[in-house]
Amino acid sequence: MIYFDNSATTKPDPSVLESFLQISQKYYGNPSSVHRFGLEAETLLRKAHEQAAEILRVTSSEIIFTSGGTEGNNTAIKGIALAHQNRGNHIITTQIEHPSVLEACHSLETLGFDVTYLPVNEHGTVDVKDVKQALTDKTILVSIMHINNELGSIQPIEAIGQLIKKRPTTYFHVDHVQGFGKQTLPLHDSGIDLCTISGHKIHGLKGTGILYVKKGTTLFSLFHGGNQQGNYRSGTENVAGDVSLVKAMRLIKEQEINSKNHLDELNQLLRELLQEIPEIMINTSPSQAPQILNFSIPGYKPEVIIHALGEREIFISTKSACSSKKPDESAVLHAVGFSQERSKSGLRVSLSYQNTKEEIELFCRSLRKVIQQLSKVMG
Repeated sequence: MIYFDNSATTKPDPSVLESFLQISQKYYGNPSSVHRFGLEAETLLRKAHEQAAEILRVTSSEIIFTSGGTEGNNTAIKGIALAHQNRGNHIITTQIEHPSVLEACHSLETLGFDVTYLPVNEHGTVDVKDVKQALTDKTILVSIMHINNELGSIQPIEAIGQLIKKRPTTYFHVDHVQGFGKQTLPLHDSGIDLCTISGHKIHGLKGTGILYVKKGTTLFSLFHGGNQQGNYRSGTENVAGDVSLVKAMRLIKEQEINSKNHLDELNQLLRELLQEIPEIMINTSPSQAPQILNFSIPGYKPEVIIHALGEREIFISTKSACSSKKPDESAVLHAVGFSQERSKSGLRVSLSYQNTKEEIELFCRSLRKVIQQLSKVMG
């Protein structure tokens, strides 16, 4: 089997699974309980906060464990909007954000918030000048992803962060789900106030994640109850999941350091081999994130290509997994300016450190055969 859909989800690392199982079996007490069994779970939870903070180079009080990217993005966007609506109702984002950001913003529009959806250029990148021009005295939040989940475009987060730092009444949220462990994004003194990370994108478990909330940032809590996690997220903590997430974070950061050029080499080989297939148009520019490569085969339905490859035990995807079952054209490719035919035929290969050059070569040979077979049927 060749698995090239790592932006949708990744295979859990065996040591992460082992960590989850061990904690679940031995330390299943409620960390809010005052007896020894509960205190042991609370100690593990506190250590998980400290270790996650150490990896991100922030303080443990700035770490909120969540169920993943969707919860993190919703908590950040709605939490800021509802907490600061008395002094502003304007939010800035882009046209190519993940559905959990776009739909959160759409829901706030129904409550009277004003949202600006910034365009992107032909590479899928927002212009910092556009962000600056969109800012008003009522802007309370700017939410822009680090790496686009469909195209792989890298946004100028550092420059936007420096811009927002000069505005103490505007908060900056970054969806770092596709970037963590692959593209470094310093949080300390960056201008970033909130940052989302998801466990199952880094060989962790589904249902785990982190929202970084910079000290001094005020959020309206979306979960009310027992006041866990500084009252930001009430509910009995997922101790085993949180500990396993930290394990996954540590492992992916080690891979980022030790296998720094691996994804670049895979991407370069993939790009070269795809360019040899005349029917293919590559949508991701060479300067973007190496773990994601988007291409189109105009005239061929992407679902048919995916099904044919799946019969060969090769798995790629179309759009974001959260919107791939919608038959419309890719909103991301449309926003970049591609034709409707190209936007409707987009395919995504998303890589992990575990993928190999041999897999790339076999995939491209198989894809060429699939296109040839389909062309005979269509022709």
